[in-house]
Amino acid sequence: MARLSATARGERFTFRSLAHLLAAASPEKSGDQLAGIGAASALERVAARRVLMDLPLDTFLRETVVPCDGDAVTRLILESHDAGAFVPFASMTVGELRDWLLSPAADAQSLAAAAPGFTPEMIAAVCKLMRNQDLVRVARKAEVVTRFRNTLGRRGTLSTRLQPNHPADDPKGIAVAVLDGLFFGAGDAVIGINPASDNIGNCRDLLIALDDIRARFEIPTQTSVLTHVTNTLDLFEAGAPIDLVFQSIAGTNAANGGFGVTLEVLREAQEAALAADRGTLGRNVMYFETGQGAALSADAHHGVDQQTLEARAYGVARAYDPMIANTVVGFIGPEYLYDGKQIIRAGLEDHFCGKLLGLPMGVDVCYTNHVQADQDDMDTLATLLVEAGVTFLITVPGADDAMLGYQSLGFEDIGYLREVSGRGPAPEFAAWLEGAGLASGGRAALPDPARFLDSLGLVA
Repeated sequence: MARLSATARGERFTFRSLAHLLAAASPEKSGDQLAGIGAASALERVAARRVLMDLPLDTFLRETVVPCDGDAVTRLILESHDAGAFVPFASMTVGELRDWLLSPAADAQSLAAAAPGFTPEMIAAVCKLMRNQDLVRVARKAEVVTRFRNTLGRRGTLSTRLQPNHPADDPKGIAVAVLDGLFFGAGDAVIGINPASDNIGNCRDLLIALDDIRARFEIPTQTSVLTHVTNTLDLFEAGAPIDLVFQSIAGTNAANGGFGVTLEVLREAQEAALAADRGTLGRNVMYFETGQGAALSADAHHGVDQQTLEARAYGVARAYDPMIANTVVGFIGPEYLYDGKQIIRAGLEDHFCGKLLGLPMGVDVCYTNHVQADQDDMDTLATLLVEAGVTFLITVPGADDAMLGYQSLGFEDIGYLREVSGRGPAPEFAAWLEGAGLASGGRAALPDPARFLDSLGLVA
């Protein structure tokens, strides 16, 4: 085991394990404090970061934060590690990796080549040594491109998930929300519903309704109903029109078990979606959702800090070549991220780790009403994420999800973000908006339902 001790201001700190070191080096999070694994003081956090800075990267290939025995996630991480891609970094410490990432040598091409050689724990470690501005500077250099019916992740683009949730799964209410989002240029990453009921028949009806809207309007996007992956397998058997297979995942085997999912089931669902062959431009068919604190809330964290476990969830996700993945950063509650400052930091961490591990990373910039945060905090995080090159953001009607009961970004927010950043939708979606009379120069115009419906021949 590596020697894990350092002195700060004359006080000696020793860290009993790699997991203890990573937890102590993390920025303060209420979840880590709740678990009793966060640094006890700012001085201990400084000492932990000193140790982490000099830790050889290959330590993470010799020592695991969650034992291999009984943990399929750890085994997947080690078995899928690309030793060849790691060669240029094999002699580096975590601090030296940070220096390289911030240097001009780390460009989009070199980051893409390096991604298979990094384990989630390596990227989680270097993340802990970075300021918020470092997380933005590095993540914006990475480019991860995926395809299904359109192309996501190109530099200069900003995509969105259009989330038309309805508390009663009413098809008319969902359709109105979809049209509202389209008027504002939302929906190129996915039009995805969290169903109020996981009943198979209800989910099938929602899939048919979404596919009908997509096909009728000839929208170059993909749809998804965010039901459990085992339900999705049943829906494939029933002949439902499934584009992207959704599943929430986490960074330990036990936490995934709490979600009722295994790596084998995920592979089965991916194969079913590939066999359906509904994509027109590519074969990225999976959609994963994560969030810091998921493993702790399931009492499945193994004494590992929530940011490291979140990065391990990305190690799971990348094994299935997803079309999109996103962290729901402030959804779980103040027990895990207490206030706006912690949510902002976590959002930047998650995006950074996901992009460096090769994921098409999105974020649900959100909070619940019992967190010490407000919409100004969300504006700050969203703006920072766009500067960091986020693949997509989630948008809901009026920034208030009436079904799930939390605050996110509204459809109007994507207009602001595209305006100030100069970024546009996915290219195929931008062309569709232009042809539908909803955009000029690749930007969404003010909503004009009559003109929109008339352009599609839906009104006389």
